[in-house]
Amino acid sequence: MTTLRHDEFPWYKQRWPWFLMAGPAVVIVAGAVTAWLAVSSNDGLVADDYYKQGLAVNQRLQRDHQAGVLGLHADVMRSGLNVRLMLAASGELPMPEQLTLKLAHPTRAGMDQAVPMVSEGQGLYRGELTAALAGKWRVSIEDPAGQWRLHGDWHADSEQPLHLRAEAAH
Repeated sequence: MTTLRHDEFPWYKQRWPWFLMAGPAVVIVAGAVTAWLAVSSNDGLVADDYYKQGLAVNQRLQRDHQAGVLGLHADVMRSGLNVRLMLAASGELPMPEQLTLKLAHPTRAGMDQAVPMVSEGQGLYRGELTAALAGKWRVSIEDPAGQWRLHGDWHADSEQPLHLRAEAAH
């Protein structure tokens, strides 16, 4: 004959049901946190206007080509938040009164900076960063008219100045 077992405690006072339910409960909480992070944060890597950015590639290439025709080269030096820039051309080129130094972080668009560089004469420019730099950055120097551009990669932790040289026109 079979006898039914009577426990003194109901199931919710036992240890094993709670232990077995803990795994799925942790997965549900982790999934909810992951979904919240995905919805609330901007990853910065996906552009909303990717089509327009693709169309602008030819314009950027033309500006790079123009910098090569002018024979432009520059040296960028940093001391704390102060930035100095020395710009030179192979021919006679009137130097603009102001340039824009753009610093773009490879993965965090929120850290990007556009630093106005003011002329001190004879191709020397000075400006001030809005925040300290560390790591690798994409650097570009542009004239105010948008006719030419110099660009390159910079390790901001390096003590050496950044040398930018336009590629020769083909």
